[in-house]
Amino acid sequence: MVRPSDAHSADPLLANPKHDDDDEYPNNPNRPSYRSSSRSTSPIPPSKPTAYPRLTPSFASLPSSDLLSPRPPLARRTTTASTTTTTTMRSRSPTHATAAAARAEASRKYTLSAIFLVISLVSFTAQTILASHIQHDLGWDKAYCMLYLTHGSWALLWPLQLLVLRARRRGGRDRSWGRFWDGHMRTVRGIALVVETRDVKAGVHAAQHGGGLLEYGHSPWSYLGKTTAVITSALTVAGLSWYLAVSMTTPSDLTAIYNCSAFFAYAFSVPLLKEKLRADKMLAVAVAIVGVLVVAYGDGGGDGSSEEASAVPGGGGVVVDPGTRFAGNMIIGVGSVLYGLYEVLYKRFACPPDGMDATKGVIFANTFGSLMGAFTLFVLWIPIPVLHVLGWETFVIPTGETAWLLFISVIMNMMFSGSFLVLISLTSPVLSSVASLLTIFMVAIVDWFVTGTPLSGAAMFGGLLIVIAFAMLSWSTWREMNEEEHRKQVDLSGDEDD
Repeated sequence: MVRPSDAHSADPLLANPKHDDDDEYPNNPNRPSYRSSSRSTSPIPPSKPTAYPRLTPSFASLPSSDLLSPRPPLARRTTTASTTTTTTMRSRSPTHATAAAARAEASRKYTLSAIFLVISLVSFTAQTILASHIQHDLGWDKAYCMLYLTHGSWALLWPLQLLVLRARRRGGRDRSWGRFWDGHMRTVRGIALVVETRDVKAGVHAAQHGGGLLEYGHSPWSYLGKTTAVITSALTVAGLSWYLAVSMTTPSDLTAIYNCSAFFAYAFSVPLLKEKLRADKMLAVAVAIVGVLVVAYGDGGGDGSSEEASAVPGGGGVVVDPGTRFAGNMIIGVGSVLYGLYEVLYKRFACPPDGMDATKGVIFANTFGSLMGAFTLFVLWIPIPVLHVLGWETFVIPTGETAWLLFISVIMNMMFSGSFLVLISLTSPVLSSVASLLTIFMVAIVDWFVTGTPLSGAAMFGGLLIVIAFAMLSWSTWREMNEEEHRKQVDLSGDEDD
């Protein structure tokens, strides 16, 4: 029905074509009246529909088909083999967008890895020189106590990170510390849930919306406690071998053999990380190991025939007995195996799986490092009094220059360990181990300036092999990261389409 006063309506649906002239002759006797006594319940008789006055001129000039036609559908985009037409408003070149997003994320992850790599190399070199000087020159040869102090300093990683995040937060003055703390803890719990379940999407959803396992009161802290205990114990045994061997062999041998963990990290990665055996990675690791052996034994120092080669750089010219040097190399060899295992265990059980945002990987790496430091401080102090009573390592409080240099060494170790944990989380244990081999050159150069002993031909050639191996492995890792990010973006876009 259309009322006579409705100027926005089309022609009446019940218009009678026999009365087209009613508008010109309003008094037409054939036109029924509303007051006619012939109608009973309806003003319009069913047999004679009424025609109403003409519409306004602006609308009357339009055809009724245009006025009554439905609104045209929204444009949609379709892509065919030859032309591009309209079919969906949602997809704009998804392939190119996915590839671009994958490259951007991989580039960001690799940039962060490069930054933390530089920090780890510089800090590890400084720590090696300082530890050798403290034990040899200053006579504070307390291997386990030094290990306890350096690893215990990791507990500061998370508080320092928290301060940095708070300072970087724009508009922090408008956001209370309580809200910042709640948001940070929600993020950490979400990442921890991802680490435990190995499910990126479920963990992130639970952290953001409070659903999933977190909704039913599940806490990831129990899992993190057990993982921290196991991984920290493995690291402690491996690290203790380093501190035991540092007074028995030369820093160059110490750095070279200890960093053979790259081989063992790759060997453990195959069964634990389900990593595929790739020819380029195997070749890179093999070249790196050859470079390490050349640096360690290419100058004839392996048999102790060269007194100059057996001198401890940074140790005031102290000559290491060949038998002692060999024993130290064996101890650090065992530590190398355990350190490779520690790296893979950390990557498998304490790092977010591939697909997690790089920034969240950095946050959780420092958080877990603090957990390891706290475990060291509150649990691993027990052997100190035991060693003191047995007379194996008498506890002596460092003073004066020893205390200051020990403090700097502890800070350097904290920087190295935090950066190294981030590096493993963002890349792989194999790349991180091979990257650590670059410290051989740096330690040897510092030894050159300290003792005046120039680099031998073997050291230069072995170092060149290590650099080549690192470049090969970096390229292989870059390709893997691009492939992984591309696969992740494809999976996410597929879920959105569903």
